[in-house]
Amino acid sequence: MSKTDAVLYAKEGIRVNSVHPGFVWTPLVAAMPEASEAGTDAFRAQLDALHPVGRVGEPEDIAAGIAYLASDDAKFVIGSELVIDGGYTAQ
Repeated sequence: MSKTDAVLYAKEGIRVNSVHPGFVWTPLVAAMPEASEAGTDAFRAQLDALHPVGRVGEPEDIAAGIAYLASDDAKFVIGSELVIDGGYTAQ
């Protein structure tokens, strides 16, 4: 859908891209260890270990990618999928 919209609206000067975040330490994710007997530290360590960068994402990591796409620096970026996942899907 993003690529279709990107092509449809490009001539009108509207850029359409999509952002694909990986695991991000948000309140929703932070609440998940409550169901685990291992506890928050062990849960977070397991989640961190899944990522080649050694940590789960923070909301600011995703926000930086979105800020880039919204900026003039990305004026020629149209129909792209920006994966922001700490290398999780690159494995």
